[in-house]
Amino acid sequence: MGDAIGRAFGDEYADADPLIRPSQFADYQANVAMSLAKRLGRPPRDVAATLVEHLELDDVCEPVAVSGPGFLNLRLRDAWLAGAVGELRADPRLGVPRQRPQIVPVDYSAPNVAKEMHVAHLRTTVVGDALVRTLEHLGHDVIRQNHVGDWGTPFGMLIEHLLDVGEDSPEAQLLVTDPNAFYAAARAAFDRDPAFADRSRARVVRLQAGDAETLRHWNELVDLSKQYFNRIYSLLGVTLGDDDLAGESSYNEELAGICDELEASGIATVSDGALCVFLDGYTGREGRPVPLIIRKSDGGYGYGTTDLATIRHRVRDLHADRILYVIGVTQSLHLTMVWDTARKAGWLPDDVEVVHVQIGNVLGDDRKLLRTRSGAPLKLMALLDDAVTRARAVVDEARPDLPEELRAEIAPQVGIGAVKYADLAVAHDSEYVFDLDRMVMLTGNTGPYLQYAAARVRSILRQAEGAEPGPVEVTEPAEHHLALRLLGFGDLVVSVGETLEPHRLCGYLFDLAQAFSAFYETCSVLGAATEASRASRLALCETTLDVLVEGLGLLGISSPARM
Repeated sequence: MGDAIGRAFGDEYADADPLIRPSQFADYQANVAMSLAKRLGRPPRDVAATLVEHLELDDVCEPVAVSGPGFLNLRLRDAWLAGAVGELRADPRLGVPRQRPQIVPVDYSAPNVAKEMHVAHLRTTVVGDALVRTLEHLGHDVIRQNHVGDWGTPFGMLIEHLLDVGEDSPEAQLLVTDPNAFYAAARAAFDRDPAFADRSRARVVRLQAGDAETLRHWNELVDLSKQYFNRIYSLLGVTLGDDDLAGESSYNEELAGICDELEASGIATVSDGALCVFLDGYTGREGRPVPLIIRKSDGGYGYGTTDLATIRHRVRDLHADRILYVIGVTQSLHLTMVWDTARKAGWLPDDVEVVHVQIGNVLGDDRKLLRTRSGAPLKLMALLDDAVTRARAVVDEARPDLPEELRAEIAPQVGIGAVKYADLAVAHDSEYVFDLDRMVMLTGNTGPYLQYAAARVRSILRQAEGAEPGPVEVTEPAEHHLALRLLGFGDLVVSVGETLEPHRLCGYLFDLAQAFSAFYETCSVLGAATEASRASRLALCETTLDVLVEGLGLLGISSPARM
């Protein structure tokens, strides 16, 4: 449309945004005449009429109509849509382009060693996984960074407890099956037994000094926790593994040097015995400056130090172009202080983009943080097990005709898919109420509804009994609407990569599933009047299935063959 604007009003206007949006009155609506009218000093309808005279869209659109104060209503020709869907079918990437690759470290999940993952870990893990899948599909070099908490003073206590119970004991196996129980037992021993507490403190000193035997026990703790993490990741179907671990301990050797460099450059100064960075613009109550503490008064290091080492590593060693931190919204101030300090130190150049993908809270029915009845954080494994159980009940009720082993296979796919979709369908920085009964429903904007939609299309294609999809013909309004939705997939995936908002993909897939449902209700597929019409509608079914499966896959959600 830019060329037409230039022909109508001069080249100086050719770069005007055509402001094309979906419309309830046509396929699209262009609002550019409204903005150009002010620049040209002419009535918007006159501008719109002049622009229509210079459009060259006869092979793409029906005659363009001007409506209201100057809107251009664009309806794509059925023949053009049919050809475009044919091209989409021939494209193994379904219209998703390969972008110029960037190196993109993505920091997400980040549980703590020897502690159970709870519901707060769900969103960072699920959103992070959807983003890395999408960015990789767009052609980027994504580096998963699972910044686990694997260092610090509690490890002295944990190592001593491991030695007390025995490294091969059932109690030690709690690190794999019930990490919180192991941690609680160690903490109880620390609180009640002064001798144990003294041994724990001494063990921390040996750990920080690099004592070989202590490091061996520490590694054993980490290895047992890895088994627990991997159980969760396998159940969730996320793409994190041992090779993606980038724990706090990885940066131990760099922390002293970071402090020395910041102090020598004058960026950090000692305040009340602690080494701090005071940045302009960061003030708290009564206008007092808020410090980023990089070395405590006792000589220990905190999150600020580790996070500075982390971002320096990602820029200097990983050569990042764009860095994503998929972590809680409450960490916003801390992250911006770390980034500003890194910029001041020269570790974060202006051409490297850093983004906080803010993660909102998961709430209970009382709209408070989701917890157990006792007030403890809800364990993630218990939540996921409950989801699978609820999903099994739904599958048993909906499809009692399916074999028992098939229903047992489908239930985890439906239950986990339900939880993941419910999380992803909400803007990542928003809160949402966790309602498992609604999540596993086969109707409405849910994961199981989309999985069922895909399974339904598969069933139609199985019933075709050898009939092959053929060239696409668009003759009915429902076919037109479905084809239009299919063509939007590529641009939608690009927008998710740019905005880092997976809920946009959820909304698209739900709209597509509804468009297919309307198509199937009004356009007979297997009973079509002609062989050409049946072949065309089978092609629309097949393309819809491909897009649904691909889109769900980018969200990390499986598509059962039968439901």
